[in-house]
Amino acid sequence: MSVGANYRASLRGRSRAEWLSKLNTCLEEADESEYWMELIVEDEMLPSERVNSLLQEAAELTAIFAASIKTGRESK
Repeated sequence: MSVGANYRASLRGRSRAEWLSKLNTCLEEADESEYWMELIVEDEMLPSERVNSLLQEAAELTAIFAASIKTGRESK
C-alpha cells in the first residue's frame, strides 16, 4: 500500500497546491485499498475477522485525508 509513502511525500510539498495534490493521491490510495478489502471479504477469499481491522483502518484514513483536503482548501 502506497498510502504511507504518498503521505510522506505530501509532507515535503513545496506549496499548498502540491501538498493538496499529494494528499489527494493518499485519499485515492486509501479508498482503493478499502475497495479491494471489501471485495476480499465479499468473495470470501479471507475470513472477515482477518480483514476487518485493516478495512476499518482504511476507512478511517480515507475520512482523515478527505477532511484534511477539505480543511486545506478552505484555509488560506
